[in-house]
Amino acid sequence: MVDEGMRRRIALIVPHAHRALMINKAIDHKQSEAATFADTLDGLSAGIFLVDAGCRIVHTNAAGQDMLGEDDFLRSVGGQLVARDLQANRTLREILAADGGDVAIAAKDVALSLVAHDGGRFIAHVLPLMSLARNGVGAAFKAVAALFVRKVELDSGSYGASVARAFGLTPAEQRVLLAIVEVGGVPETAETLGVAETTVKTHLYRVFSKTGAGRQADLVKLAAGFSNPLAS
Repeated sequence: MVDEGMRRRIALIVPHAHRALMINKAIDHKQSEAATFADTLDGLSAGIFLVDAGCRIVHTNAAGQDMLGEDDFLRSVGGQLVARDLQANRTLREILAADGGDVAIAAKDVALSLVAHDGGRFIAHVLPLMSLARNGVGAAFKAVAALFVRKVELDSGSYGASVARAFGLTPAEQRVLLAIVEVGGVPETAETLGVAETTVKTHLYRVFSKTGAGRQADLVKLAAGFSNPLAS
């Protein structure tokens, strides 16, 4: 049996119990959101690195962890993301060191070209995370940008056909584009495709004309823009 005194004591406890229950539900919801977010990032083939203003790694998806595990063109040194290419590493740090909205300006139209020891080519883009950068508490240790790193692959179905359709490239022009992106030079492309260098130059000139690119490096950026980050 519950007497009046016990009822009063229960009435005092109930609001606290209810508040604790609500907090527990909120924590569970946030944990569920975080897990869903992490699973979504892990489903991408592109390496994704959330970094703070000092280039310290806040979070990395599965593909990014694999890249760091190779200790090749990207490394984790003392918790900081470091590119083996000195120029790319310097550019990345200059972008992240920009204050506030300047990060978005500094990152605009910047694509970092990274090359692995085996010759594999990768391209990286910086996405500013301004909502986190504006958080005043502990901002130095929170992500201010996301670095997306994708491998550029020859004959990749994730971008070759898309680029060809978008710019009206012929099959021969498409093959030259793909070879230039992966191999990187006219002589090497000619050897890879088994054609004369003059033939490669002719098709390359037409590719430049159709796409509006002015350099071979522009074609790498173009191809990366059309590649599918969900491709495995």
